[in-house]
Amino acid sequence: MKLKPYLLAAAIIIVLVGAVVGIKALQIRQLISMGDEGGPPPEAVSSVEVVTDRWERSVETVGSLRAVQGADLSTETSGVVTKIHFENGAEVSEGDLLLELDNDTEQANLRSAEAEAALARTVYERTSRLRANNTVPQSEMDSAESQLRKMAALVEQLRATIRKKQISAPFSGRLGIREVNLGQFVNNGDKIVSLQALDPIFIDFLLPQQLIAGVAPGQKVKVTTDVYPGRAFEGELTAVNTEIDPVTRNIRLQATLQNPKGELRPGMFGRVVLAFGGADEVVRIPATALLRAPYGDSVFVLEEETSEEGVKKTVAKQRFVRIGRSQGDFVAVTEGVKAGETIVSAGAFKLRNGSAVTVNNEMAADPQMRPTPPNS
Repeated sequence: MKLKPYLLAAAIIIVLVGAVVGIKALQIRQLISMGDEGGPPPEAVSSVEVVTDRWERSVETVGSLRAVQGADLSTETSGVVTKIHFENGAEVSEGDLLLELDNDTEQANLRSAEAEAALARTVYERTSRLRANNTVPQSEMDSAESQLRKMAALVEQLRATIRKKQISAPFSGRLGIREVNLGQFVNNGDKIVSLQALDPIFIDFLLPQQLIAGVAPGQKVKVTTDVYPGRAFEGELTAVNTEIDPVTRNIRLQATLQNPKGELRPGMFGRVVLAFGGADEVVRIPATALLRAPYGDSVFVLEEETSEEGVKKTVAKQRFVRIGRSQGDFVAVTEGVKAGETIVSAGAFKLRNGSAVTVNNEMAADPQMRPTPPNS
């Protein structure tokens, strides 16, 4: 007896559905078995041991470099540039002549005034002899003396005008790029060139008012800048402002750095470490190990666990910490971890409490590396 076609089709469908259900059931059982054996695969992380260190008592901030002496040289009078005696970027000494303006008219007027002054002196000397003999009245003597003084003052005035048309370096330093050319007409106050004294050099920075009690001139400072990575320029605190900003409650300080090669330039940004003296013992961790969050900072501490089957594995346990000051690429921990514990130094962002991990420190930085910069 033959089966009807629709019964045959129904039988085939039932067989196929049963096969699919069986395969899925087998896959589910395998996944459950894998979960019982250890869950998801462990995450690869780098680790570091928490250590103690001695840090100098200091505070880190940012500042701006400024020349001890700096000025944009300009003219006091107008005129045409006739001579330029300097090159761009040249080192000059105090009193060096840098530029001259056309002074032909003033020179001519000076020669005329000098001649008039010489005549006035002759008249005065003659009148003085006659007055000694009571030959001329006192009024004529006073007139001759007045004329002599008037002409002497005119000569000095013209000489001063000529000096104003000769621009000299007011102090020793390095010139910038000149802003004028030969034959150019310049007005009173037009910039000629910048002059900066670079050795020594100042750095200005701010600190909150809470630290003012521990600040005094003579304290050591170290300055680093992105221009010279890995280098620290040493100096000392030379001035503390007499007033605190009423808006920010910060106080302005100034340190002086030796700069014999002129490597530091005015306007540069610098990181300043001001030492207070003495040292504290701290528990330090790399800044990369710290997970910052609004509800608190935390790290992952590595621990060994043994399963019921006797299999050992490394897990990461999240632990909240309280941090102190930072120094370079490290931060001090005041509460939460202790020296000797091992924490995750890289890869913590992909972990959760109790995650299984595998440790790979081949690419990790030396955990004993000192916190440099800025204390190099």
